[in-house]
Amino acid sequence: MAEHLASIFGTEKDRVNCPFYFKIGACRHGDRCSRLHNRPTISPTLVLANMYQRPDMITPGVDAQGQPIDPEKMQEHFEDFYEDIYEELGKFGEIENLNVCDNLADHMIGNVYVQFREEEQAAAAYNALQGRFYSGRPIIVEYSPVTDFREATCRQFEENSCNRGGYCNFMHVKQIGRDLRRKLYGHSASRRHGSPPPRRGRSPVRESSEERRAKIEQWNREREAKQ
Repeated sequence: MAEHLASIFGTEKDRVNCPFYFKIGACRHGDRCSRLHNRPTISPTLVLANMYQRPDMITPGVDAQGQPIDPEKMQEHFEDFYEDIYEELGKFGEIENLNVCDNLADHMIGNVYVQFREEEQAAAAYNALQGRFYSGRPIIVEYSPVTDFREATCRQFEENSCNRGGYCNFMHVKQIGRDLRRKLYGHSASRRHGSPPPRRGRSPVRESSEERRAKIEQWNREREAKQ
């Protein structure tokens, strides 16, 4: 029985734990979800909820006055935000991934995911961001269970073939331009999410489902021990 439960943990067959929160760190049902959201007490990844406020928040491609927005201005606005956030978060440690969601659904729009090299660096950022504001809005920061963005992102979006559009339940990661990528990550940066490639001799950050399940079980044990 235990082996069966372990094998379906975080999958659609799991009737207890939410598979979307397990993979993406966000769920459209939020606190109303009928399944558990196992929130980690420590993680190398943080999510800053709804932090990026795109200029066309009301209607895609149109500003608040109803005027069309130049796509180049949209990209410039995003890259200014990305660089600002990268430099601020980089004060706490080495950034492995910095991804901004281009989704439109309330639970994902403008979400910023930052994955640090070490959990201690994420903890330092988490503590420092408590009570902080950005552009006049409070920063909402949480530890995220996402450690493998390849499982969290929409492959169809990356192939320009997602038929769910901005309301897809998987991450649509907004891309930065080549010039900014070089500026922030160096000339060797080539990974699809705008983050630098793994160091030579170091394996990419990718965990099996079994490793991730074990990590979440460890988080739960630590949380229960503190209660």
